[in-house]
Amino acid sequence: MNRFRTQAEQHEIVKGISDGKVDIVIGTHRLLSKDIIFRRLGLLIIDEEHRFGVTHKEKVKKLKEHVDVLTLTATPIPRTLQLSLLGIRDLSVINTPPEHRRTVKTFVARFDEMVIKEAVVKELQRGGQVFIVHNRVQSIHEMAHKVQRLVPSARIAVAHGQMPPRALEDIMVRFVQKEIDVLVCTTIIESGLDIQNANTIIITRADRLGLAEIYQLRGRVGRGREQAYAYLLVPSLDGLSKDAQQRLRALMDYNELGGGFKLALSDLQIRGGGNILGESQSGHIAAVGYDLYLDLLQKTVEDLKQQAASGQDFTKEETVDPEISLLVSAYLPGRYIASPDQRYLAYRRISGINNGVELLDMQEELIDRYGKLPAEAENLFRVIELKMELQKFKITRLEQSPTALVFTFHDKTPIAPQQVLAMINRSKNTVRFTPDSRLIVPSKAAAPEEVFNAAHRILRELVG
Repeated sequence: MNRFRTQAEQHEIVKGISDGKVDIVIGTHRLLSKDIIFRRLGLLIIDEEHRFGVTHKEKVKKLKEHVDVLTLTATPIPRTLQLSLLGIRDLSVINTPPEHRRTVKTFVARFDEMVIKEAVVKELQRGGQVFIVHNRVQSIHEMAHKVQRLVPSARIAVAHGQMPPRALEDIMVRFVQKEIDVLVCTTIIESGLDIQNANTIIITRADRLGLAEIYQLRGRVGRGREQAYAYLLVPSLDGLSKDAQQRLRALMDYNELGGGFKLALSDLQIRGGGNILGESQSGHIAAVGYDLYLDLLQKTVEDLKQQAASGQDFTKEETVDPEISLLVSAYLPGRYIASPDQRYLAYRRISGINNGVELLDMQEELIDRYGKLPAEAENLFRVIELKMELQKFKITRLEQSPTALVFTFHDKTPIAPQQVLAMINRSKNTVRFTPDSRLIVPSKAAAPEEVFNAAHRILRELVG
């Protein structure tokens, strides 16, 4: 089912779908039209998933309440990848390329007619064919004339989505049959083509295309045993935006076969994971903060999975995230980790530590990469260690004043009231417990080592 079918053929297919006489229908976005009514839809397979928007996919799912969905793509959009990484959707990765497939050599260069001429001539001399992607219909014929002037002997044709279906089909058939040497086209060739004789692709204004688009376009060449080449042309190497630089750098870094998944992870980092509750397929969630949002979502997914597995309706035990406010310098200094990006990643990993083994591993990794920990970094790890202890006893907050350490207890703390009373009695009432569940313990600890030792000593005394 696509636009190349006649009205009569489409009408017959639509009737077969609604009657249940058609078991499998393969089609384009045409299948999302209002006149398509499935009688008993059970499985939806979406190929080249990145070409479908959230609205499209949700519309298909609404055709039937319970439909299994399998999506296939070399470069999943950030939203889909995030859903998979969070465990909302299952993920399978195929890393093994087809036998004898070779990596496409990729070059980023300033737009220059001589670069185009040399690339085209080199490919034609070895009997191959060339794609030139110029994603502007208004000036695509002008681009074709320019290539014809540069390489007069080349047989050149133009292809774009605004052409009549039959004319477009005729050009593509002629290209497959090697009657055309150079196809000047838009991104219409992005997916679905497997032409093993075409092994050079030139993309103009590559800075305006997305990561997935360029990766898919690059995948149109190198589909046989011949060495393939991709030329990404930009107006200026120095005048690129930060995002464009990151995209092109990622394409160069993940040039190996099967690198689409790594490239998609880069796209997720550059553009953000989108809005799972809405239609945005990329971008950040500003309302609660991206990291907190992912953390909350991941915990909810785990709860729902456990609930489904056990068949019981239960609520997971509430976890406590203690807040620690001590008169201690605890951070990763810039003199220790110079790169802000690397410092940010280190902070993210440290904040996700859940046990002593992970804490020790992280310390050893930093020492191995950056050398001995400075005092501030050691304090940071001691804060994380203390936080894990407070979490175990459901203590929501630890504050330090010049004269005392103040512990705030959660309603469901496992520490028995008798233990608190015993500590107050032993201190001859210098330790106080307030009506708002705050334990105030006098402490004049000043040095970081003394502060941490005092906090641990008080916890040990509380639990007996």
